[in-house]
Amino acid sequence: MLPAHAEQVLEIYRLGIEGGDATFETAAPTWEAFDGTRAPEHRPVAVDEGGRVLGWAAVTPLSDRCVYAGVVEHSVYVHPDARGRGIGLALLTELLTSTEAAGIWTVQSGIFPENTASLALHARAGFRVVGTRERLGRHRGVWRDVVLVERRSPAIG
Repeated sequence: MLPAHAEQVLEIYRLGIEGGDATFETAAPTWEAFDGTRAPEHRPVAVDEGGRVLGWAAVTPLSDRCVYAGVVEHSVYVHPDARGRGIGLALLTELLTSTEAAGIWTVQSGIFPENTASLALHARAGFRVVGTRERLGRHRGVWRDVVLVERRSPAIG
């Protein structure tokens, strides 16, 4: 993911936010805020032949405590016009390849239970459901549950 992708990446994020089942966020951040909080070495993008960004994935460290150095939280977003074409799985596969090569042993995320497409995608990518955090936060005036998923690297033990 390069600064040249910024506008399209943030637009895809905005569309996901507007859909209501992707995140607790209510607005896309600035590029500077986005760029400053996501690990630059683990940010694959899917781009079509014309250079249009179709989707992206990124990770943030779970904690700055050294014991959690191998644990990250991730996001994956695909443009609504590009869904159903395997882009999400390709992005997650690339993300898992890069994180595993860097010694990261756990990649996790929280997913709204209503986001069944994301839950299915993560299951296909080898994630398991750890549990459901009930009424974790209010979103648009409604309490929302979050399903915690994780993938543990089989190569790092």
